[in-house]
Amino acid sequence: MDNHFKLWITEGMKEISVDLSDNQVEQFFLYYKMMIEWNQVMNLTAITDMRDVVFKHFVDSVSLVKSIDVSRETSLIDVGTGAGFPGIPLKIMYPELEVTLLDSLNKRVRFLNEVVEKIGLKKISAVHGRAEDVGRNPKYREKYDICVSRAVANLATLSEYCLPFVKMGGSFVSYKSGAIEDELTQAKNAVKILGGIVENVVNFRIEEIDAERSLVRILKRDRTPLKYPRKAGVPGKEPLGV
Repeated sequence: MDNHFKLWITEGMKEISVDLSDNQVEQFFLYYKMMIEWNQVMNLTAITDMRDVVFKHFVDSVSLVKSIDVSRETSLIDVGTGAGFPGIPLKIMYPELEVTLLDSLNKRVRFLNEVVEKIGLKKISAVHGRAEDVGRNPKYREKYDICVSRAVANLATLSEYCLPFVKMGGSFVSYKSGAIEDELTQAKNAVKILGGIVENVVNFRIEEIDAERSLVRILKRDRTPLKYPRKAGVPGKEPLGV
């Protein structure tokens, strides 16, 4: 175990009012090592510096706790998870969560399965597919209490990808950085069409990396019309209601 890593992750989680056990620190460290190893042969992340990974990936992922209670037994899907963010850090911190990791690239799904096995996580699965296709599948559609995404896309597009997965009364939380007021305004019609309403926006700062972050929480009030999500590629090219 690297002492710097342990100090950084312990202090970083304290900053968002989360305490770690020694076992969780070990799991995060093994996850970090595996990510760096696999990153040499495939594109998982451009962020590889240990301190940056701790704060920009691990702490940022778990910052979801500022928006919604994930400490109880809850089903969560992470859309466009990539290297496993935020789904795997949330699963490490809250083992009772039932997590689905969704990614469109099969080799990333292989990496995620390897991480899950090596660090001993249960009740978590990695699914290969595009959100536009999987969101139409009855096995996944409107089955989750929470949908999260750190994917880089505008909020209208992300809402079309994500709200179809959310149960009535559940929430979609989008991780954002920088100014988001215009994006929120542009997404308002899309969110309404898809059955949601913006419930709250939590703005905060990760002091260690001088980063402004926002968590946009959208409540699912009505069923998402069956015609959404539209076919693959359309939500990104033609954001709904914009």
